Amino acid sequence: MVLEKLGESLKNTLRKITGASHVDEKLVNELVKDIQRALLQGDTNVKLVFGITKKIKERALKEEPPKGITRKEFLVKIVYDELVDFLGGPGAKIKIEGKPFKIMLVGLFGNGKTTSAGKIGSYYKKRGLKVAAIQTDTWRPAAYEQLETNSKRAGITFMGLKGEKSPTKIYKHFEKELDDYDLVIIDTAGRDALNDELIEELNNINTAVKPSETLLVMSADVGQAAETQAKKFHDTCKVTGVVMTKMEGTAKGGGALIACSVTGAPVKFIGTGEKTEDFEEFKPEGFVGRLLGMGDLEALLEKAKEAITEEEAQDLGRKLLKGEFNLLDLYEQMSALKKMGPLGKVMEMIPGMSHIQMPKEALQVQEQKLKIWKHIMDSMTQEELEEPDIITGTRIDRIAQGSGVESTEVRSLLKQYKQSKKLVKMMKGADSEKGMQKAMQRLQKGGRAGFKF
Repeated sequence: MVLEKLGESLKNTLRKITGASHVDEKLVNELVKDIQRALLQGDTNVKLVFGITKKIKERALKEEPPKGITRKEFLVKIVYDELVDFLGGPGAKIKIEGKPFKIMLVGLFGNGKTTSAGKIGSYYKKRGLKVAAIQTDTWRPAAYEQLETNSKRAGITFMGLKGEKSPTKIYKHFEKELDDYDLVIIDTAGRDALNDELIEELNNINTAVKPSETLLVMSADVGQAAETQAKKFHDTCKVTGVVMTKMEGTAKGGGALIACSVTGAPVKFIGTGEKTEDFEEFKPEGFVGRLLGMGDLEALLEKAKEAITEEEAQDLGRKLLKGEFNLLDLYEQMSALKKMGPLGKVMEMIPGMSHIQMPKEALQVQEQKLKIWKHIMDSMTQEELEEPDIITGTRIDRIAQGSGVESTEVRSLLKQYKQSKKLVKMMKGADSEKGMQKAMQRLQKGGRAGFKF
């Protein structure tokens, strides 16, 4: 989970607000100290920490909440607003305009430039763009093969000249072909430090490429030292933004994000894992929402779009409206959920779900359950998938044997199907939003709602 410790600390702080009988100066002071402690533990610059908490305290004690909002709700909103502003406000979205749009990646050794090149390519290919990646890193021995592999995995075109020592010559060799692409990603070489040799090389390739965006790829574990790094690269090759990698594995990620927000080189993407799909546009509003346990619906919808096409969604929607639902539909839902990533990350984006104290082990069991159910359905006939009600004892035994599981697992899947079908029927009967809410309430009261694993 991204910045798990920082997020948990901030959620605990908000629980203190919601659990308080009233808001007074004592509560505000406690809140400020908790936020200071959480941010400092996340390796955030002391001066910046005291700056944000001073703003929160001043607003909390001086401003009056708007009509219809309680003082507790207003205090939560103040914390949210100031953290969003702290991390860059509305964010800095890249607008792909002109053809070819060129993104050049720069950075030091070991920060994940080549991995990020594949992830950026995959991100934009899923959004309908024709993408190519050019390997101009002539220093690292395996750079050529790594980008070639990452490009194949992402489904984008790879360009490179093995053995050529001049990055500029490599780029010039492919330059005429680039007009066929919407987006071209140029992966450059790094060094252990930003020395004169790297500066000269970056200046040369920058002059040849004339990039639309120059993104500094930086590992989150540098913490607040990110500010110095970002400023140096910004002065050298006019960095327009930052790709922050390894956000999932360090407590220093918050410090790195905040450090970049004050350099003029805003964070535009974050890497949240090793897989190609563990990559997202950095939007401070949604990110802070997840940290505070409020969810991030926009990111969730983005993930859903990647997992299921609009046509598939409309087809499933038509079936639901007709009250039709079989194991094939359940299978499609499970496949889409799997494509969206680990359940823990998906839950993080759903408002309210991140407050549920679910152990990592439980989430892993649930993901394993999805895998088992997919194996079970692979062992069913087409007739059984379309008409699950025909599956009785002897069929259950046959399916269990064919999929290599216990018969109890097959029965568990069928139970899940019946619960899901019941939910679909209740939704079909809800002709209005009010009716839908009543249907959900009936299910929740019975303790049998939704996908239980």
